[in-house]
Amino acid sequence: MSKKVRVRFAPSPTGPLHIGGVRTALYNYLFAKKLGGDFILRIEDTDQNRLVQGAEQYIIDSLKWVGIEPNEGVGFGDGQFAPYRQSDRKDSYRQYAEQLLNADFAYYAFDTETDLEQLKAAHPNFKYDANTRSKGKNSLTLSADEVAQRLANKEHYVIRIKLPLDEDVKFHDEIRGHVTVNTSQMDDKVLLKSDGMPTYHLANVCDDYIMQISHVIRGEEWLPSAPLHVLLYRYLGWESSMPKFAHLPVVLKPDGNGKLSKRDGDRLGFPVFPLEWTDPISNEISSGYKQKGYLPEAVLNMLAFLGWNPGTEQEFFSKEELIEAFSIDNIHKAGAKFDFEKAKWFNAEYIKKLSDEALASLVKEMVCTKFGNQDDTYLAKAVGLVKERFVFLNDIELFGYLFQATEKYDATILSKINNIKENFNVDAFADFLQQQTNTDLIAIETSLKEFATNNTIKVGDMMKFLRVSLVGELSGPTIPELIQLFGSEETSKRVKNCFSQL
Repeated sequence: MSKKVRVRFAPSPTGPLHIGGVRTALYNYLFAKKLGGDFILRIEDTDQNRLVQGAEQYIIDSLKWVGIEPNEGVGFGDGQFAPYRQSDRKDSYRQYAEQLLNADFAYYAFDTETDLEQLKAAHPNFKYDANTRSKGKNSLTLSADEVAQRLANKEHYVIRIKLPLDEDVKFHDEIRGHVTVNTSQMDDKVLLKSDGMPTYHLANVCDDYIMQISHVIRGEEWLPSAPLHVLLYRYLGWESSMPKFAHLPVVLKPDGNGKLSKRDGDRLGFPVFPLEWTDPISNEISSGYKQKGYLPEAVLNMLAFLGWNPGTEQEFFSKEELIEAFSIDNIHKAGAKFDFEKAKWFNAEYIKKLSDEALASLVKEMVCTKFGNQDDTYLAKAVGLVKERFVFLNDIELFGYLFQATEKYDATILSKINNIKENFNVDAFADFLQQQTNTDLIAIETSLKEFATNNTIKVGDMMKFLRVSLVGELSGPTIPELIQLFGSEETSKRVKNCFSQL
């Protein structure tokens, strides 16, 4: 019987969560849910010098916003393998480093920064490995007594893995197939520092083993580290329990030239973070998908297609449908270009799918802040008239005329309806509008045309004047819809105000 599927999303809190990281979390989530497994959030904070205040909570908030909440992990509840923050597990890693030392798969290295700089200066392209470790100050070149003395003196040291000189490390990647890397291309990575804090490599492998992770689904940037992790599983005696690896394609710039970065978003005008982020040092604000007016459902759907395809023509997937359709077999090897126009299209289409009431509830706070309190029923009717024109939720601010009459009309627009002044009795028209009680759209349109005919006014001219009066510009919902929404009294007021400025 195969072991239960358990996957983890394991970001480092060194800044805001990139949208590519959200995609990694999404693929882990979909995979786990599809196979009835567990999805865990683990915070990998072993590099304490790079931690950024607020970044951990930002990661938690981002996952909650997009709706891919782990069933255990930091911020989501403890399971049997808590704690899930690596700094809280600091004391547990030394035993594994010492196990490697005792088995001759690791060694102490006492080289200072100055020593390492001198080695780099003396040996071009220097890396600490099987060919060069003999030149360093380590437990392979020093006597046992000297090593013991240095440790007793609490000298700074690190524990490095001891890689073989020339050995092929082979493993299977679920996306890329068979991978072979020779140890001559690798170096003796640091596993543990003298302060007891492990590096990413040791902590990552130990935690994955202890937490019974069955599949490691992570970004392509970690592929070069995979051979080292394979060897650590082997040297620690855990190779039979090693998880399966799947390294995801990178999210590329829109032109495909390199990895998508915050700088690209700033330059091209789109977010690369799920939520707005304020840098705690510079106070620089980076935009987020939520604050830009995206629906989390649209963001998930868009992200799912950045490197994966269901193998069908279907483009719109609910979260439940994504879970059902998802398969690692359909993840691409090549990098996925980020398409901002496609992201906007997804969002616009998802907004159209909302009920008027649901959309109203999402924009109510924005509307009330900008235009004052609104009745829920009125707000739902109002957004229903313009829903097809939305790209972002924030676009509600483009339709202020639905909530607030135009006071001063634009002179250029007024010039286009100026000819209505001829033979037009605005007071009679206002009275006519106030007497209209019919709420049927066809009946409203018919009565307007009858008024124009009876008063020798061109229907087109009158409708154009009415639109500017009600909207403040020459485009918008149909005239009968606006009259039905505003009511006869408000419509009459706007008509008189506009005519007075001609």
